[in-house]
Amino acid sequence: MSNRLRALALYKELQRLGKDYPDPSYDFKATVRRMFEKNRNLTDDAEIEKAIKFGEYIKEETLALYSLRKYRHLKRMYPDSIPGGNSKEPPMT
Repeated sequence: MSNRLRALALYKELQRLGKDYPDPSYDFKATVRRMFEKNRNLTDDAEIEKAIKFGEYIKEETLALYSLRKYRHLKRMYPDSIPGGNSKEPPMT
């Protein structure tokens, strides 16, 4: 796959991920757009590859952030029911 197609696919994927970004005060989609526009005129294959790798790193970190958010939500919804655990319920006797 050419670098152009890889960059476009990565851009689209990051824009889709930006829809659910947990911090509304941080404009994820606009930040991604600025990053891609800044690197628009790269011509050296090594620099292009480096920029794509950085974009893939951002994608992986964003996905990790989403799964951590889901984990925290589940942890709050279903607290430990083990005696002495983090549960607010009294231990079962």
